[in-house]
Amino acid sequence: MKLSIIIPVYCEEKTVLKILEKVMLVKIKNVEIEIVVVDDGSTDSTWKLVLRSAAKGSKFKTIKHEKNQGKGAAVRTGIKNATGDYIIIQDADLEYDPKYIPTLFNYVKSKNEVVYGTRLARMPHLKKEERRFQFLAHYLGNRFLSFVTSVLYGQWITDMETCYKLFPRNAVLTMNLRSKGFDFEPEITSKLLKKGFRIKEIPITANPRGYDEGKKLNTFRDGFIALVTLLKYRFSD
Repeated sequence: MKLSIIIPVYCEEKTVLKILEKVMLVKIKNVEIEIVVVDDGSTDSTWKLVLRSAAKGSKFKTIKHEKNQGKGAAVRTGIKNATGDYIIIQDADLEYDPKYIPTLFNYVKSKNEVVYGTRLARMPHLKKEERRFQFLAHYLGNRFLSFVTSVLYGQWITDMETCYKLFPRNAVLTMNLRSKGFDFEPEITSKLLKKGFRIKEIPITANPRGYDEGKKLNTFRDGFIALVTLLKYRFSD
C-alpha cells in the first residue's frame, strides 16, 4: 500500500520547512509514503527551501509551476504525478497537523473509501478563535456550504472545505477536474459523491491563521464561488 501526500505551496517561506519536517515524520505501518510538493509559481524563497528538504530523502517529488495558477491547479498537477494507491492533500501553512494523517488513513477499509478530516463537528469556539469576526464568518460560511452539499448530494457532511481529503487515486484519475483555485474543494467533493463514494468524517483540530499571517482564502468571495460550484456540478460534469 502506498500513500501520496500532495502539498501545494505558494509563497510559504515562513512555514514550508516546518511542514515538510512534520510530513517526513509521518509513518504508517506497512504503508509507503510519497511526498509530492507542487510549487505554484512562488516569488519568494519557497522553491529553494523545498529543494533543500527534498535533498534529504528519496520520498520527494518536486514540481514547479512557472506561473501562479491557483491551489486547485497545483493539486491537479500533484494528482497527475502521484503514484500512491491513496492521496491526501496537506496545506503548507501549518493550519493542519500531519500527525492526523495516520489516524485518517487507518479508517480506510477498502479501496472505495473516502475519508475527510472535519474541523467543524462542533459548535463555534466563541471564547477562542471564533470570537473574532473573521473566523466566525469562516465557520458559519463553511457550515452553510457543507449543509448545501448535504442537501444537494444526499449525504451529511460537516466540513466540505477541509484540506484533509483522503481518497483512492483511481477515484480521480478519470475525473475531468477543472478548478484552478479554492473551488477545487467543492468540485472534488461533488464529483466523489456523484460517483457513489461515501465520505467518512473523522474529527480533527486545526490552528487557523489570519490574513495578517498570510491566509489566502477570502470567506465571502471564495464562499460564493464554492456555492456556484456545488450547484453547477450537481447538474453537470
